[in-house]
Amino acid sequence: MDPHASILTDLKQKTDKTLKHLKEQLGSIRTGRASPTLVDTIRVDYYGTATPLNQIAHISVPEPRQLLIKPFDNSPQVMKDIERSIQKSDLGLNPQSDGKVLRLQLPPLSGEQRQKLVGKVKDLVEQNRVALRNERRDANKLADQMKKDGKLTEDQCKKAHEAVDKELKGVEARLEEALRAKSKEILEE
Repeated sequence: MDPHASILTDLKQKTDKTLKHLKEQLGSIRTGRASPTLVDTIRVDYYGTATPLNQIAHISVPEPRQLLIKPFDNSPQVMKDIERSIQKSDLGLNPQSDGKVLRLQLPPLSGEQRQKLVGKVKDLVEQNRVALRNERRDANKLADQMKKDGKLTEDQCKKAHEAVDKELKGVEARLEEALRAKSKEILEE
């Protein structure tokens, strides 16, 4: 296997992980519409264990601005624990319970709230950009170290640096696209 190909393979795995993480972060940011991903990051104290909400309840979208959470175990204690976890989250939503299901009504976002959310999205994308820069630096350091150890020639090291930069440009474009798409989603009524 080409030595600089291993550098690229490793970098690709790291950048894919970074993009997946960003997608999860963006999914939990509220937009004008209800989406089950909105509550993906909520953890519920389920019999002493912090459990993701989507593992202990079915989450559906019966209306564009409403989430319906139906616990698999609808004991009163579990309902209270889910309710408490939602109230503690940074969603700013107050669930209504009928004893069997919880309903989350998403009020329309004001223009100011939408701008704040777009700012939050930009911050998250920037944090992930920093992570990508660190991954590029690490990949380039590895190529330099391999050259120093005699595993890569000068030309191979240069090609590795170029390949790393090319890979990062592609990932940066995907970050920008995620930023544009999420911002558009937040800003539309």
